[in-house]
Amino acid sequence: MEDHKMMIFLYYRSIVLLFLLINFLFLKGIKSEVYTVGDEQQWNAEVNFDSWVQEYNFTVGDVLVFKYSKGQHNVYEVTEATYRSCDASSGVLGEYESGNDQITLEEAKKYWFICNIAGHCLGGMRFGINVKEATSSNTNSTRDSPLPPVEPTNYSSVIHGFQRWNFGILFLSSAVLLFKLY
Repeated sequence: MEDHKMMIFLYYRSIVLLFLLINFLFLKGIKSEVYTVGDEQQWNAEVNFDSWVQEYNFTVGDVLVFKYSKGQHNVYEVTEATYRSCDASSGVLGEYESGNDQITLEEAKKYWFICNIAGHCLGGMRFGINVKEATSSNTNSTRDSPLPPVEPTNYSSVIHGFQRWNFGILFLSSAVLLFKLY
């Protein structure tokens, strides 16, 4: 009986070590960023969002946080045509109105955002970003551009959305262990 317990312990330990090795080797260095749109000035009509966008490289898994006074602004994720026309009667992909909206960039594609309060979009409360695939070699520092490097001030690093993978691998390894025990 003691040998059986030792085998179970060694098997479980090898699963855990494999899980840790996968995390360390393959997921190391992949992280997402949380960006407050407009940085300290937040989501309002006084920000030059074209300049703000140029300061960052956006990748899959990053999170945009739109902070604003609820009722004074909103955030619509829209198509490019709606972005260009500022007419949200069609082409709306998402509507956010909480005043503290967090939008995870889940795909590598071009995203378009506007404020749909009358006159705000045409007044400059809109921007588009190009989101790229996240890789361990991506850095979310400033872009190669004529702009001087800007020290990022109002976002924090978070571990990328591979946490779901971690949970899935842990669940799978536990299921395999339980299956082997019985």
